[in-house]
Amino acid sequence: MITLRGLTKRYGDTVAVDNLTLDVREGRVTGFLGPNGAGKSTTMRMILGLDRPSRGEALIGGRPYAALRHPVREVGALLDAKALHPARSARDHLLAMARSNGIPARRVDEVLETVGLAKVARRRAGGFSLGMYQRLGVAGALLGDPRVLIFDEPVNGLDPDGVRWIRELTRNLADEGRTVFLSSHLMSEMQLTADQLVIIGRGTLLANTSMSEFLANSAATAVRVRGPEPGSIAMLRHRLESHSADPAVRVDVVSDTELVVRGTTVEFVGDVAHALAVRLHELRTMSASLEQAYMELTAESVEYAVPGSTAGANPSPRQEAQV
Repeated sequence: MITLRGLTKRYGDTVAVDNLTLDVREGRVTGFLGPNGAGKSTTMRMILGLDRPSRGEALIGGRPYAALRHPVREVGALLDAKALHPARSARDHLLAMARSNGIPARRVDEVLETVGLAKVARRRAGGFSLGMYQRLGVAGALLGDPRVLIFDEPVNGLDPDGVRWIRELTRNLADEGRTVFLSSHLMSEMQLTADQLVIIGRGTLLANTSMSEFLANSAATAVRVRGPEPGSIAMLRHRLESHSADPAVRVDVVSDTELVVRGTTVEFVGDVAHALAVRLHELRTMSASLEQAYMELTAESVEYAVPGSTAGANPSPRQEAQV
């Protein structure tokens, strides 16, 4: 488990990470999200002892990284896939890591096979594509068979098959009871991969919740209503707009027989329709996508916003994403 308690990092007057407190637990994939400059990489560097916190602590299994007796066997990390000597072959790079950490050479061949680089193991890394660098970085993280894995943007440069491979790999690692802490800007893939979400903005914790709870509580989630009688649907719309006790409830008209109701539940809309004896052909929840819910939450935390950006805006009535 990774434990952060009051973790803070300042660079002069700039606060990169601000009083971050959370637990990253074993047996699940924890997705780490935030806009550019939010403090994700800085947080990961402090966990790995590469940056010193200004205040607070980051612990792995109850100890700082510097206190681990065999760090490569306890924590595997991929922060910068190109942080290696380009003249070395993939195998020699991993072999140097293995020998310096008391890991048998046969493990090098095992992880090269796992990441799909066995056939190019003796090629110089300097000629690798970005996707191959990423695979080699993952191999290095897996080398010591650690219980804790930290991956910073591991899908960068990967083709669709590689992206699916990373998803399946991280899921399998979590299913084995390991702690997997993963950052990515690829929202659709994170939605398929992560069990838990940690979201930060401007160094501050914005959310620490399960994927299902985060999506269910998003204001981007709505209720679609459709019926055969325009007059009845108009009456339902009027009742929802005029009798709702919650000012957050909003009704969007898709057509004279179809509505999208935001800020309430399918049960509430169904009860109102029943009370009015309105016949319906469709009544269901439109689930928000992770991208919609994330943009909504982080709209005020984007450091490099483009003028006229629609970040955080509600989706159109016709926009619907599958969970």
